[in-house]
Amino acid sequence: MKITIISTLGVVRFCRDLIRQFFDNQGILNASALTYTTLFAVVPLVTVSYSMLAAVPAFQGAGDAVQQWVLENFVPATGEVVYEYLSDFTAQARRLTVVGVVFLVVTSIMMMKNIEAALNRIWRVDQPRKGVSSFLLYWAVLSLGPLLVGIGFVVTSYIAALPVYTSATDFVGPARVINMLPVLFSTIAFMLLYTAVPNCSVPILKALAGGFFAAIMFELAKRGFAFFVTQFPSYELIYGAFAAFPMFLAWIFISWIIILMGAELSRALTIYQPASKSISRPHLLVILHLLRQLWLVQQQGQPLTATEILQRTPCLNQERWDQYMQLLMQANVIRRTTEGGYLLSRDLHGLSVHDLVSMLPWPIPEAETLKQAEAWEVLLNSRLQGLDDAKKELLQMELAQLFSHTEPVTDHP
Repeated sequence: MKITIISTLGVVRFCRDLIRQFFDNQGILNASALTYTTLFAVVPLVTVSYSMLAAVPAFQGAGDAVQQWVLENFVPATGEVVYEYLSDFTAQARRLTVVGVVFLVVTSIMMMKNIEAALNRIWRVDQPRKGVSSFLLYWAVLSLGPLLVGIGFVVTSYIAALPVYTSATDFVGPARVINMLPVLFSTIAFMLLYTAVPNCSVPILKALAGGFFAAIMFELAKRGFAFFVTQFPSYELIYGAFAAFPMFLAWIFISWIIILMGAELSRALTIYQPASKSISRPHLLVILHLLRQLWLVQQQGQPLTATEILQRTPCLNQERWDQYMQLLMQANVIRRTTEGGYLLSRDLHGLSVHDLVSMLPWPIPEAETLKQAEAWEVLLNSRLQGLDDAKKELLQMELAQLFSHTEPVTDHP
C-alpha cells in the first residue's frame, strides 16, 4: 500500500512538472503562432503533396483519396466542408506560374521552420539547423512525406483486401480495426516529428511514447470536439455558412497544443528526475558537482548527455538543470554539441570560484557540516568557513557604535 501511494505521488508530481514545463516554454503562445502559420500554409502544403503524389504514376488519383481519408479521420465534424474549400483552393493553386510555385514552397518551408523552432525551444536548443542540413530536412519532408502517406494508403487498401484482414474484422469487428488505423498512423507521424525535427538527438523510444500520448489525446480531443460541434450548434447562428472556418481554426489550435504537449512528454521522459526532499544543498555546490562531472569526462574527450548529467550529479533534478544549463551556456562555461551532449567550453584553469559565483544569481552559501564528502568539497568548505569567520569578525560591531561614528569614510580603490 505504501509503495502504491509513493508511486501515485510520483505520477502526480511528474504530471505537475510536465504541465509547468509546458507553460514555462510558452506552449499556448507557440500553439497560437503555429495555428496562424498553419492557416496560411495548409493550402501550399496540400498543393505540394498533390504534386509529389502526381509525380509517381502508381499514385495517380491517390491525392484526393488520401486527403479525403485524412479529413474524415483527423478533422472532426467540419471535415467535409473544409475538404471542399481546400479542393477549390488547391485546384487554383496548381495553375500558378513558376513564381507562384516558388511562393508555395517558401510558405511551406516557413511553416516547418516555425515547427522546428517550437520543438527546439522545448529541447532547449538555441541553434536551429542551417544551410544544407536544413534544406535537406525540409525537402525530405516535402517530397518523401506525401509519398510515404501515399504508400501507406495503398498498402492499407491492399491489406484490407487480404483474407487475413477479413478474418480479423470478423473476430474483432470491422469498425474497431479501421478505428485503430488513425491512432497507429498518428503515433508513427508524431514519433517521426519528435525525432527528426529538433536539432538534437531524441531517443526513439521516448519519442514513440510521446507520439502515442499525442495520438491518444488527439483521438479523445477529436471525439470531444465533434460532440461539441454537433450538440451545441449555437455558433452557426453567429457565423452562418462561414461557421466551418472558426471551428477548423479552433481545431488546429487544439491539435498544436496536443502535439507540443507530446514533445514536452518526450523530453520529460528523457531527462526527468523526481524532486527529492533531500535536495537542500546550495546551488553553488550542485553546480560545482555538475562542472566536475563535465571536467572528468572532458579529460577523456567525451561529452555528457542531459540524462547522464542528471544521474551523476547529486541533488540535481530537471527544474534545477534547466536553470543551470541556461546560466552556464549564457556565461560560455558549457556548450551543447550537435549530437545533443554537453561539454565544457572554457578551460577551468582560468575560472575561479569567485568568477563562478559572480555569474550566478544566488549568494555565496555558508559552510556546511560535512559527514561524507570528497576532498575538493572539504577544501571548499574550509574556505567557506574562513569566509564566514571573516564576515563575522568584520561585522561584529554594535549598532550604537555604528550610528555614533561621525568621521567621514574615504573609499580606497
